[in-house]
Amino acid sequence: MHVGFIGLGVMGQPMALRLATAGTPLTVWNRTPARAEPLRAAGAEVAADAAEVFAKSDTVLLMLADETAVDAVLARHTPDFAARVAGRTVVHMGTTSAEYSRALESEVRAAGGHYVEAPVSGSRVPAEQGLLVALLAGEEAAVSAVRPLLAPMCRQAFVCGAAPNALLMKLAVNLFLITQVTGLTEAFHFAGRHGLDPALFLDVLDAGPMASAVSRMKAPKLLAGDFSVQAAALDVLKNNRLIAEAARARGLASPLLDACHALFEETVALGHGGADMVAVLRAIEERTEARTLKARTAGAQAEG
Repeated sequence: MHVGFIGLGVMGQPMALRLATAGTPLTVWNRTPARAEPLRAAGAEVAADAAEVFAKSDTVLLMLADETAVDAVLARHTPDFAARVAGRTVVHMGTTSAEYSRALESEVRAAGGHYVEAPVSGSRVPAEQGLLVALLAGEEAAVSAVRPLLAPMCRQAFVCGAAPNALLMKLAVNLFLITQVTGLTEAFHFAGRHGLDPALFLDVLDAGPMASAVSRMKAPKLLAGDFSVQAAALDVLKNNRLIAEAARARGLASPLLDACHALFEETVALGHGGADMVAVLRAIEERTEARTLKARTAGAQAEG
């Protein structure tokens, strides 16, 4: 099976490199050509455009930022769409709304193609290490054919049933991730502002029952003030919006998510959208400074 891979961003590039180094026959393309050069060096063929990837591939993996990018690559809503997907398996690995995926699956199948949802849980470092967790949904035969392809990238794969269940599962997982990292960051801020040794605080946390792979990945970044991206704040905000929309569609309350949503909106507005999600610390600090200033102003007015 010849495989295509489109979308070589923060996650896509290391994922595609895992496939290439595992010997998967691979054709890749990215809107920014420089992102494809490490793949060329690893033995993958670099296509001139997305159409060439489809022409040379039986299965095409899409790791793209949003619905607009997916539509553009598939030439959706144009006469070229059917020619690209007919007889091929389209594997949607990015994070979009469940409604979008449901409609896309219907169109791909109507055009004579197969469709699999395969969003992954994990950030850049697990992608580099081949330790992502894949969530699969779609036609049983197509899912069974795609699952072995993911082995170089993913340590586990879970079949979630029909689409869009994989994306809904991803949103549920991300809800926990977003609230967990935001809680860790707020606790770090709380400890520091009370004069506690931040390194000691993180050691105590790591020794207790609340330690996790996530806390062990994010704690050193907080301690060092290292906001180099693993999962970008702007992407977290996008995910937050998708989860909120899915919750509202079912009439669900999401109080913790809503609080995080506001904080990540502030993080992005402060100019940290391209930084790692622990940059939510900057929004928390900004709120603290605003509260402190308000208290001082009120005190000065009272004295006056």
